[in-house]
Amino acid sequence: MLWTLFEEDSEDEADSYIGPPPGDLDSFYAFASRAQTQESEPAESSRTVAPISNAESNIKKEMNEKHIVEEMVVPADDDEIDHQPDDANSEQSVEFPDGGLRAWLVVLGTFFSAFASFGYVNAWGVFQAYYGETMLREYSPSTIAWIGSIQYALILFSALFSGYLFESGIIKLPFLGASVLLITSTFLVGQCKQYWQFLLCQGVAVGIGCGLVFNIAISIIGQWFRKRRGLAMGFTTLGSSIGGTVFPVAVQKLIPRVGFSWTMRILGFILLFALAIPSITLAQRLPPTRNGSGGFFNCVALKNPPFWTYAVAVGTGFLGRYTVPTYIDLGSLAVGLSPDMAAYLVAIANASSGLGRIVTRVMTDKIGALNCIIPTTLGAAALSFAWPFAKTEASLVVVAALYGFIYGSFATGILLPAYELGGVSDAGHRTGLIMSVGALGALCGTPISGAISKVTGGFEVVGYYAGSVTCISMIFLLITRQLVLKRLWGKV
Repeated sequence: MLWTLFEEDSEDEADSYIGPPPGDLDSFYAFASRAQTQESEPAESSRTVAPISNAESNIKKEMNEKHIVEEMVVPADDDEIDHQPDDANSEQSVEFPDGGLRAWLVVLGTFFSAFASFGYVNAWGVFQAYYGETMLREYSPSTIAWIGSIQYALILFSALFSGYLFESGIIKLPFLGASVLLITSTFLVGQCKQYWQFLLCQGVAVGIGCGLVFNIAISIIGQWFRKRRGLAMGFTTLGSSIGGTVFPVAVQKLIPRVGFSWTMRILGFILLFALAIPSITLAQRLPPTRNGSGGFFNCVALKNPPFWTYAVAVGTGFLGRYTVPTYIDLGSLAVGLSPDMAAYLVAIANASSGLGRIVTRVMTDKIGALNCIIPTTLGAAALSFAWPFAKTEASLVVVAALYGFIYGSFATGILLPAYELGGVSDAGHRTGLIMSVGALGALCGTPISGAISKVTGGFEVVGYYAGSVTCISMIFLLITRQLVLKRLWGKV
């Protein structure tokens, strides 16, 4: 049983009592007995100066004994226990390298992990357009979009399971297995001919492989960096920007020269090289924490209102976040751009996201992640509204570049608040829950946009939808900020 001991102030210093350590009642009574003995000694020596009657001595003794009994033990309130910081889990009680060769080698590994996972999946817009024109032309854009949305959703949803594995100290074998799955499924995509084959290989298998690779790697950052965590996360997510630039251009250039099957084989070999590096450099620094503080699903985190509102913000954000990167290719073809230029728009968006990540990684360490995410979310909403009305090559390039910059900021900062809303030991659980909620938005977002496009025959209403849900995300981000900061301005 937990006990709270306290000291009551007394006008007479001799009557004041300081309790022993909590929970040790035998020591307490021994301590109390010694305190009474020590208290009686000066009383004996003072009798020569001012004798005290036996009655007065007995009264004073009874008062002291009553005082001790009343102060002895008081059960602590449940709320007080819940709010006491757990030193084992508190980030303030853990020392972080925040640099050094070993820490930056970990960042190198997470960079290539992001390159081979999110960077690869960010090229989906090129595949969406290619499948719609050739191999899956009998299917609607909304139906084809399910392949990409399953990829996005499984990357995010895998965070819940990778967080559990991470906190159990099991990362090497799952990372290796996920790498093999990702490379193998990429080779198999080149052999696919029917929709269900693409759905299983490129949607499910690639999504699971990318999800485990990315989320296992991204969880390690929190053990090596604190003050420079934004910088480390920026370098990590920069890998996805470079991958998102390389893969679309490679697909667009290789298919006419070597065909679709060999294009996918070449991509598989690129992934093989990229994933070999993190397999060597990634390492956990802290001992495993088993199930963290809340078991597999860590419901404890959901009792924290800022965490809950932030999860809603991420979920609604992903509902609209992938609409522009997925459909800007198809939209540009609809207004007369060449297929090559349409593919370059995806690469431009991914390349400019790298600049957004660089700026954000510096700013988050100075002003906080939420203070960076909120204004860029507002910008994403504005560009989602404006995108369907860009009808020229120049205007579409501007939209792609600006949206990529803003998306880079979002991707870099999205996990940082999850790290800050709790201790180190269950950071994997919190990021897993956040990403899993985001997975629901990513799963439904692009198919909804495709269905709206099919019904309306254009992308104007699609832009209204994506911009509106992004505004809702911004509102929940503002609520989270206020719950955490409790004032108008500050680093958060």
